[in-house]
Amino acid sequence: MDEALDDLLDLLRLERVEEDIFRGRSRSAVVPRVFGGQVAAQALAAAGRTVPGGPDGPVAHSLHAYFLRMGDPDAPIVYTVDRIRDGRSFTARRVVAVQHGKPIFHLSASFQRYEDGLDHQAAMPSVPDPETLPTAEESLPRYADRFTGPDVVDRLLEARAAVDLRYVGAPPYATAGEPREPRSRVWFRANGKLPDDPRLHLCLATYVSDMTLLDPVLLAHGRGGWTTGDVVGASLDHAMWFHRPFRADEWLLYDQESPSSWGGRGLGQARIWTRDGRLAVSVVQEGVIRVPK
Repeated sequence: MDEALDDLLDLLRLERVEEDIFRGRSRSAVVPRVFGGQVAAQALAAAGRTVPGGPDGPVAHSLHAYFLRMGDPDAPIVYTVDRIRDGRSFTARRVVAVQHGKPIFHLSASFQRYEDGLDHQAAMPSVPDPETLPTAEESLPRYADRFTGPDVVDRLLEARAAVDLRYVGAPPYATAGEPREPRSRVWFRANGKLPDDPRLHLCLATYVSDMTLLDPVLLAHGRGGWTTGDVVGASLDHAMWFHRPFRADEWLLYDQESPSSWGGRGLGQARIWTRDGRLAVSVVQEGVIRVPK
């Protein structure tokens, strides 16, 4: 297994402090704060650890979360799980992440046992195959002169080393200054083989879901993003609905768009598709996006 992916999986193997209390550490990020996707994935992992049945038990079908404060990457994060409900079909959990005695993140998640039901979905968009697109190692160095510092490319590559993420079109930093359609599509998968535990695959998708979801807001205004210094921002809230089983170590298409930005906030909404066209996940996020004065 790739060393970076193994390190990411180790972040999700939270230390159990008490029956419903867990401790997690952080990894390096592009900005000097804890990456939001990491906190969300760890909180979902903590919630899952308290759900009966293990990998064969209920799996998450939705989560709703708020980012309350910036996380300190040099301090551990304590996750306290509240067992809201254990039902025959659905199980509900609430998780609060705390650092330095203050909550930095709040998550509510619902888990469901598999059952048959009605089945329909939207059609997957037509896009190039991921193998035809440049890797991060191939594309990022081309834009090194557009980032705020000489080491940004290295930090971006390190932060995303556990995930193979490939843009279908040009990313915001490639076309800064040129407003475009507020839509961005990326293929992604874990950089290595994952265990079969379905809850782990949900956590990996949750981790990645916070990487690029606000890109369409930047594209609409010709902004390059936080790495170019023409905006500052952070995630405010995040919601996901897991529709169908998927593997995060197989290619997934992240189709993202932004219907609105106003008042220092921008909204991103997205669908995640398996390569064979199954709608796996829906995602919505709002973030703070401000133009430096």
